[in-house]
Amino acid sequence: MKTIYFAGGCFWGVERYFSLAKGVLSTEVGYANGTKDNPKYEDLKHGLDDASETVKIEYDENVVSLEKLLELYLRVVDPYSKNKQGEDEGIQYRTGVYYLNKEEEVIIKNYFSSVNLKNYMIEVLPLKKFYPAEEYHQKYLEKNPTGYCHINMAKLKDDERK
Repeated sequence: MKTIYFAGGCFWGVERYFSLAKGVLSTEVGYANGTKDNPKYEDLKHGLDDASETVKIEYDENVVSLEKLLELYLRVVDPYSKNKQGEDEGIQYRTGVYYLNKEEEVIIKNYFSSVNLKNYMIEVLPLKKFYPAEEYHQKYLEKNPTGYCHINMAKLKDDERK
């Protein structure tokens, strides 16, 4: 099992999208790489912390590769938008891929280069800290199917779904 962290705007949609992907074992929404320890949603909303809304993705590398997860990620984010995805705007909605080791950093940067992604606004940084979001945010779109989501779940092809 491996773990990667994706920030792609509002974490509700990112979490739901990846929870449906083949090879993904678990997802958890939270706050990554902010200045505050254990921030809450209200802290981000009121500018008291600069963490990004992020999804922790645990996956089986024998079923899905990091490159494949990056391909899926790039289908649903605008890599050139700074601090904005869909209708959500602010530093907490920035895009980011947060890795745990140098090997992952190389894979991420090589993948972005291989798909000719240039001058992108996606942060590619080591994960410094991650705090789980409040319980009501976990699996939000599963609990609230009509909730707002900027991500089109149809971008996940049938053969990529669990």
